[in-house]
Amino acid sequence: MQPYFFSYIGYFQLIAAVDQFIVYDNIKYTKKGWINRNRMLQNGKDVMFSLPLKSDSDSLDVCERELAGDFNRDKLLNQFKGAYRRAPYFEQTFPLLEQIVRYEDPNLFRFLHHSIVKICEHLGITTEIRISSGIAIDHSLKSQDKVLALCEAAGASTYVNTIGGMELYSKETFREKGIELKFIKSKPFEYAQFGAEFVPWLSIIDVMMFKPLDTIRTCITTNYELI
Repeated sequence: MQPYFFSYIGYFQLIAAVDQFIVYDNIKYTKKGWINRNRMLQNGKDVMFSLPLKSDSDSLDVCERELAGDFNRDKLLNQFKGAYRRAPYFEQTFPLLEQIVRYEDPNLFRFLHHSIVKICEHLGITTEIRISSGIAIDHSLKSQDKVLALCEAAGASTYVNTIGGMELYSKETFREKGIELKFIKSKPFEYAQFGAEFVPWLSIIDVMMFKPLDTIRTCITTNYELI
């Protein structure tokens, strides 16, 4: 999977559901994706937050991109503080956000990798996280072929992808390689957000601000189905 910045809860359900989670570092950065941005709750509505990036070629991989030199970490943290300081689990969650946002590495991939590892630690997810470029395959492969090569190199008997991957991957093709292909489908997870109308599938930040850790951990390990 691609690395994402403070992704939604389904991303962490996927990590928790597998024995090894391989995160791409040598994959092209896409502007309109979720690699360096996500959504949070502000005044009852979903708003975007993002990591500013140094201007560079659109053809570069995630591991070749850097954070902007003028990235104002305090400004981003103040956005989170302004949105969630009245949330019931703000005091428990904000130190984690500080630890992640104040991480000094300017490299986009290493910054994202650090954030994923720290969130997993906070949520009690113990899955082994591997980096794609460290696995010995032909890295010029693309899409499904690259996924299959990574699965074979990792000795996988099952590959799990998000439900959105159903249009990208073929169960029959995986079966021909002796690998079972499954998709994880998150079940609805609704909770109180300052008493306003619920806004679903926001960043994991939103979940951590409003729900206790034991409830989140239960949701991550049980509130989905594999199809």
